[in-house]
Amino acid sequence: MRKSTRTGRYQILAALSGAALVATGCGGTDDGDVTLSFANSYAPEHPHTACGIEAVSDKVADSDAGLTVETFPGSQLGNDDDRFASVMSGDVEMDVQGSSALAATYEPIGVLDTAYTFDGPDHLFEFFDSEAADELKSDFREQTGTRVLDVWYFGMRHFSANEPIREPADLEGLRMRFPDSPVYLENAEALGAEAEPVAFEEVYTGLQQGVIDGQENPIATVAAESFEEVQSHVSMTGHQTGSQLVVINEEHWQSLNSDQQDALQTAVQETRPENRQCIEDEEDEILDEWERTGDVEVVEDVDREAFQQLAADYFGENLGGRQHEMYELIREQAP
Repeated sequence: MRKSTRTGRYQILAALSGAALVATGCGGTDDGDVTLSFANSYAPEHPHTACGIEAVSDKVADSDAGLTVETFPGSQLGNDDDRFASVMSGDVEMDVQGSSALAATYEPIGVLDTAYTFDGPDHLFEFFDSEAADELKSDFREQTGTRVLDVWYFGMRHFSANEPIREPADLEGLRMRFPDSPVYLENAEALGAEAEPVAFEEVYTGLQQGVIDGQENPIATVAAESFEEVQSHVSMTGHQTGSQLVVINEEHWQSLNSDQQDALQTAVQETRPENRQCIEDEEDEILDEWERTGDVEVVEDVDREAFQQLAADYFGENLGGRQHEMYELIREQAP
């Protein structure tokens, strides 16, 4: 992959780590070439970086459309909340964000992160390519001034604990860490879990010290954060099809000429399957390693139907308005 460059105003932004963003507008040159910043919160080796923003940057460079995408992984331009605010203001051009974070600005889009709404990445992509999703993206654009270019797969989320979780009753008495956002806390309630909204940076210590009994994340995150050192079981509940949305400031998008727009849109869309493959390959390697070493007992015999029914009953009763409408549309498209 081509190494990221950090010049001009982007060097300033990176140094400030997203604070006091000082410049606006796409970087341009006298010959009409344009430079966009593309940020995320993930480490350089994470698939959303190596097989995500860096892949987009390389594809755009190969298109010879007079467009350059400079990448800033690892929250160099601020944390998730700060970065999306910067995308809305135009100080950062592009970002990768989960829908639960974006829901703080446009609530209906949070439905994409609700438990068992999607039956896996194929279902996720099928919906996102549908007319119903086009309407959701249009409403999001009007509300936030940002455009969703595509969706990338983040991995299926599963429970880990020091005992197996095969059915909803197994969650009784366990303090399970969920992200501190309305969507995730509703997921906990829908699944019958006792949610502990511990900061992500404190999860390992919380598990180690017994402040929390378990957590939920994709396999790659469990391994990256070494949670297997303090958790003996990973139960394959697959209770959420994790996704991330690629967003760009609408004014910056409109400032691109048609060739540049085509090059960028094509690069993001072509990266989607490659990114998914990276995620799934990494997960397979981790599961094989756990089987070989015995460091973690992977619990496959989970009663997913019981969890799914709990979630369906909860969201059918508790989602309202646009969120309920989108939830029903997504479930109608389920395989």
